[in-house]
Amino acid sequence: MAPPSVLRCLTLLMAVCCGRAAAQEIIQHDAGCIHMPIIHSTNVGHFSEKRGVQLQLANRSDVAYYAQLSIGTPPQPVYVQLDTGSFELWVNPDCTKVSGGDAVFCERAGKYDSAKSTTSESLGTTKTLRYGIGSANISYVTDTITLMGSTTALKTVQFGVASSSEDTFSGILGIGYGMNKTTRYLNFVDQLAAQNATRVKAYTLSLGTKDAQEGVIVFGGVDTSKFSGALTKLPVIPAESSPDKVPRFWVDMESISISPPGAANRVYENSKMPVFLDSGSTMTLLPPNLTNAIALDFGVASPDSNGFFRLDCALTKVNGTVDFKFNGVTVKVPYKELIREVPGDTPACFLGITPSTTFTLLGDTFLRSAYGT
Repeated sequence: MAPPSVLRCLTLLMAVCCGRAAAQEIIQHDAGCIHMPIIHSTNVGHFSEKRGVQLQLANRSDVAYYAQLSIGTPPQPVYVQLDTGSFELWVNPDCTKVSGGDAVFCERAGKYDSAKSTTSESLGTTKTLRYGIGSANISYVTDTITLMGSTTALKTVQFGVASSSEDTFSGILGIGYGMNKTTRYLNFVDQLAAQNATRVKAYTLSLGTKDAQEGVIVFGGVDTSKFSGALTKLPVIPAESSPDKVPRFWVDMESISISPPGAANRVYENSKMPVFLDSGSTMTLLPPNLTNAIALDFGVASPDSNGFFRLDCALTKVNGTVDFKFNGVTVKVPYKELIREVPGDTPACFLGITPSTTFTLLGDTFLRSAYGT
């Protein structure tokens, strides 16, 4: 994703600064910088025509940020989940393999029909993509991808069209490392730079607050309205030294601590570890002992039958933070941003951290507070 000279740095402070993007609109302020809005699926104002049901905790399509792409000639609008933890773009999940609100969202997120595009070309190759949850069998094609509201149209972009899938409710726009790192072709981010849509092969991601339910990704630069002061560079762990040996945005976390209102900051034991930054995961995944210790400080001794820690929703009004410390910077995540709220006749609240023995990652419950408002 970054140029060779900075492949080992997650570079946020860049020479290219691009101003402010208006909500609900892609803006290209100058050659080489594109602002694309990203929308949380619970944003009723945006998705009111696409969502006919209130999603429940058992559904997963209420926990992702989506970008709209227009694929083909003439353009066909498709919403895809924005994912820093994967590397490829694909569309058309099998909506019959999910149920409830996930199936409704899947059907209404849009489909791409290569037969209706005059610029579509089949490459005759296939692949199976596997994720932490779900998988997709895809056939590769190339086509034009237009960024809505912009004059930018990427030609002959390679992506996958699913022939079948399991437990997936939307296509995915993987914006992790691409060519010669994780793929043998130019992925979406690679193509933005290769076709001179961006001046540099980098981006910044602002998810916005939980209440805002929308954010912006800036391809090729930094939205200077999203921060004050200086940004910090954080080294990325090389793939060969990372826990899963995969080129991801792995970084070293020094510690996690909690700052309750009116009390001193308290550091959790055994919270120094590598973690990767994953916008495709709403929840933050940490080792069970650490997750249990944090949950206990929120007043919950054990998870429910689904593995979630149900909290008192009054905690969203408490002025406390959970603090994630890295090299030279501490990200303070307010209780409200860390807690997942599920609306309903009786609203339910859950800790936005779940136990995992497989991955340690910082998802949207962390990333919303790391950059941008």
